[in-house]
Amino acid sequence: MSNDVVVIVAVVILVGLFSMQHYGTDKVGWAFAPLVLLWFLLIGGIGIFNMWKYGSSVLRAFSPVYVYRYFKRGGRDHWASLGGIMLSITGTEALFADLGHFPVLAIQIAFTAVVFPCLLLAYCGQAAYIVKNTDHVVDAFYRSIPDSIYWPVFVVATLAAIVASQATISATFSIIKQALALGCFPRVKVVHTSKKFQGQIYIPDINWVLMLLCIAVTAGFKNQSQIGNAYGTAVVIVMLATTLLMILIMLLVWRCHWSLVLIFTALSLLVELTYLSAVLFKIGQGGWVPLVIAAAFLLVMYVWHYGTVKRYGFEMHSKVSLAWILGLGPGLGLVRVPGIGLVYTELPSGVPHIFSHFITNLPAIHSVVVFVCMKYLPVYTVPEDERFLVKRIGPKNFHMFRCVARYGYKDLHKKDDDFEKKVFDNLCLFVRLEWMMEGYSDSEEYGSYGQQTAQSRDFLLNNARNGTPTDMDPMSTPVDTIVPVKSPEANLTIMSMSGQGISSRTEEVDELDFLNRCRDAGVVHIMGNTVVRARRDSKFYKKIAVDYIYALLRKICRENSVIFNVPHETLLNVGQVFYV
Repeated sequence: MSNDVVVIVAVVILVGLFSMQHYGTDKVGWAFAPLVLLWFLLIGGIGIFNMWKYGSSVLRAFSPVYVYRYFKRGGRDHWASLGGIMLSITGTEALFADLGHFPVLAIQIAFTAVVFPCLLLAYCGQAAYIVKNTDHVVDAFYRSIPDSIYWPVFVVATLAAIVASQATISATFSIIKQALALGCFPRVKVVHTSKKFQGQIYIPDINWVLMLLCIAVTAGFKNQSQIGNAYGTAVVIVMLATTLLMILIMLLVWRCHWSLVLIFTALSLLVELTYLSAVLFKIGQGGWVPLVIAAAFLLVMYVWHYGTVKRYGFEMHSKVSLAWILGLGPGLGLVRVPGIGLVYTELPSGVPHIFSHFITNLPAIHSVVVFVCMKYLPVYTVPEDERFLVKRIGPKNFHMFRCVARYGYKDLHKKDDDFEKKVFDNLCLFVRLEWMMEGYSDSEEYGSYGQQTAQSRDFLLNNARNGTPTDMDPMSTPVDTIVPVKSPEANLTIMSMSGQGISSRTEEVDELDFLNRCRDAGVVHIMGNTVVRARRDSKFYKKIAVDYIYALLRKICRENSVIFNVPHETLLNVGQVFYV
């Protein structure tokens, strides 16, 4: 086949491979695992056959003496060949990123029992063949295959080359997810494809960008040697970066003895810097590609992290104090229009600055205000009865609440109507529990947030059975039915508490009725949109980074309204400009 046909076939294969990623690493791995195992067993067996047929003297190459003689005889050219030797171990760097996709023990067994020994046998067999057939260096692998199994091995080799890209794709997904968690990458959609392994994910946007980059490199180079140089450069730099980060882990996290860290550093850098010095000769022959791509991603990550940190710091330091809210009075100094306003914020505590900005410029707010904070926890799912944490802000007549909604990585944020109903139901439940808890503030059965727990529910229900008529709702039981009668003095106390309970019951019903009327009036979702701009006296590169690059990233990343499934007809965006 001509080179153009090979490129076209490679592009078609790449499109097919990336189109399968949405099924998840688990399903793709089950489909590819038998093929990869067969491939390693075949190359290991062929290596044993070639050493038996052409001689096992090649095993003497493991002696450092022959390594020294090789470099002494060839000089710089042989030293530069180390960059090509790196291709024999490419893929091992992806094992670290694949730890989130598979158990550690599975990777350890696969590498030590299958991958490593089969690769050694395969390369030793090819070396034995080349010793006897020095004119077959260019395509030694296929020429060393016995004629009787040539075509089956050719088919398996082609399929294995396709599968080899899977480790890199999975590793890319894992790295992007970690960057998202650290706030170093624009928000993209992350799909979790497994209930058992949190790290098995699929990122559609990154998948297609990676596919386009692979196609561009394949069609642009049209040369296996240049692609190999690019890959070798990337692998050496990844391994060197991994070693440097490992040193920090040993010092700061594991707190290993300095002598152990020194030995690890010396041995690792001795090998990796040696290979790095060799691949530097290949920079102009294709090795520049991973450096350019890495520089572009570094720029994106740095600018995004800088802008995000500045914006979050502004929101943290600009929080509205509770004293300011109380100073406004029950009406907040505004026109309280019927309805419920859900104000979304990233702050789990305090009143966001966007709220004061809103009521300062538009002196009207809904009768009920709920500050909603979404938090995604590193667990598979959060049970429905533990998902919402509700707290009141200010006095009761302010009708202001905070609601923290907690989701696991597999939980889906349902459509807006369902979310509104759950928030409203939890508000009503909070109000009922709050009125019931007024006389029992010292009880261990209730938390300071007024959040319902399984213990408090059982406590209330059991006492309701002892002193409450069966036709009464146990969740709306007045507090006087929980106190036992033991003496006439206690009866006087009970009567007093009973009167307070009736009054509290009336106020509770009034607030619940008020909440229902506000819900019927409508729910509006209020989201802040803080725009970050560079100051006029900033350096030109800062203006480019903030005003153009960061602004572009904000536009193309997923908006909060999309993440939370907020319909546009009930969405109110409140913008403000922050200068850095």
